[in-house]
This record gives sequence, C-alpha cells and structure tokens, in this order.
Amino acid sequence: MPSPTADDLTRGLRNVLDAVGEPSADLALRRLSGGASRETWWVDREGADPLVLQRERTPRPRLAGGMASEGAVVTAAGRAGVPVPRIVADNSVLDDTALGASFLVAEVVGGETIARKILRDDEYTIARDRITADAGAALARLHAVDPSGLPAHIRPTDELAHYRAVVDELGLVSPAFELAFRWLERHRPTDRPHTLVHGDFRLGNLIVDDSGLAAVIDWELAHVSDPMEDLGWLCVRAWRFGGAGPVAGVGERETLWAAYEAAGGAPVDPAVARWWEVLGHLKWGVMCGLQLSAHTTGVVRSVELAAIGRRIAEQEYDLVRLVGSAP
Repeated sequence: MPSPTADDLTRGLRNVLDAVGEPSADLALRRLSGGASRETWWVDREGADPLVLQRERTPRPRLAGGMASEGAVVTAAGRAGVPVPRIVADNSVLDDTALGASFLVAEVVGGETIARKILRDDEYTIARDRITADAGAALARLHAVDPSGLPAHIRPTDELAHYRAVVDELGLVSPAFELAFRWLERHRPTDRPHTLVHGDFRLGNLIVDDSGLAAVIDWELAHVSDPMEDLGWLCVRAWRFGGAGPVAGVGERETLWAAYEAAGGAPVDPAVARWWEVLGHLKWGVMCGLQLSAHTTGVVRSVELAAIGRRIAEQEYDLVRLVGSAP
C-alpha cells in the first residue's frame, strides 16, 4: 500500500480537525522527521496556532487502540500537572483510514528538544540550572496518576525479564551484558508499589525553553513499573550527551531526588535508584542491538540504525564500570 502524499494527509487532517471543531483552513504540512515507527509533520494553519501531527508508518498499529492509547496517557498526565502538549485529536476521533494509519495531533509547545543546544547554548543558561528540579517535580506528579483507567497495554512489566528475553531472541552475545544481568538478579530490590512511568524520560523527549522544562513528549513507552525506573533512566550516561552532571548532563542525583520528594514523590532509596540506573544502561545497550537488528535483517535499512548498533560497546564499558563499583 503506497504511503499517502502530503496532499492526502492535508485532506485527511482537515476532516479530523473539522470533526473536533478546530480551525482547518489553509493547512500547510511540512515533514519534520522520521523514525523507525512513525513520522512527524509540522502543520501551519490560517488564523490558528500550528500543530504537530505524528503518524505511524504502517496501517497496522503497534498498540491496541493505536496512538489514541498514547493520547489517553498524555491527557491523564496533563490533568495531574505534568507539563505536556494539549492533545487536539487522535485516531479515536475518526478511524485510521482518515490518515492511512494511526495518528496523534497535538498543539505546538515552544522550546528546544536538541540536547546539544540545551546543554551548550547561552539561551538555556537559566534552564540548565532548573531542569533537574523541574524533572523531579514532573516525575512526582506523573507517578501520582492512577493507571487503572488507562488503556490495557499500560500494565505492570518486569523490565529485567523482558530484556533478558530480548537478548536471548536476538542471539546477542555480550559478556558485559551477562555480567550486568547476573548483578541485577542478585541485587534486585524487594517489591515496591508500582506507578505509571513514562519509560523514556530523558533529554530528547523533553521540550526545554529559556526558563526550564516546558513539556514532556513521546509517551509511547509508558507503562506501570517501579517509579525509580524513570529516575534511573534520566541518569543513564547516554542521555547526558557529553554533559558532566549525572542527571541529563546538568544536575546531581541528590537534587533530582530532593525535588521529587518535595513534589510528593515517594522517598528515594539511593540503592534502588542505582539499580534502575544500571538496568537503564543495560536496556539502552539491548535497544542498540534491536535497532542494529532492524538494519541487518532488512526490516528498516538505515545507516543511522547501523551506527546506533555500534554504541553497544559504549554500554558494555559503562556496565563493567558501574557493576564493578556498585555496592
């Protein structure tokens, strides 16, 4: 089935916006980016604020309910006080045939997502001092969301068991990964209350303006888990993008934890947070392997995915260093 053209998408989006009572005159779509699973379009429209359209690449949605499931999570997080873009429409308004695949339309939030600019440009000097505390507060509000009314795929997940199965299925051979799996099994925290987590809370998925955190985006990996998963993931070295601070390249763990607790988050056990940070490094290494596999098997032929596969070695180095120094 051929991909829809920009004109096809414009006609379909006009029907969607009309269905929800949004201005739809003189729409102009501009392609922004493309990942392995979805594409993103900037939408200008006469007499109204611009929008962002995200659309899955294939007609068959990856999740039951399509991207409307993600929209439900974003809306719930926004009600809890997490800064998020307002969802304008999704494939629950009109079925997927409106745009040829599952989709999500949201208002534009001003700011920057490119980590290099956030960490280095003078425009974000004040923001860099605030991101760590802003992130802690946002995560505390997110983890207070009741997940019982959210889509069915938002369910408890044993992350360690999941990535063990992925490594076995890929046939990914890595002594460093095996060392990490052994350490994580031996030091697994006791069961704790689970909450809704973002699943990919890091620079790149945060919109930052000149005053701090403006919005949290890209909620496709949201699930139910130990809330420390989000705090540990934010400290993975890959998401520091060369910055010196362990939290997003700019902050200290203690500052993050204090802001999280001050905003109502559960008390942070540093040993548990460290366990999730180690698992975060392992997860990213396995994800690099998955993206490499997508290229080598021909599912998505991409130089970018092939290059990401080379980053497995970085995670192996980090894991040996972390496990060797962990209490």
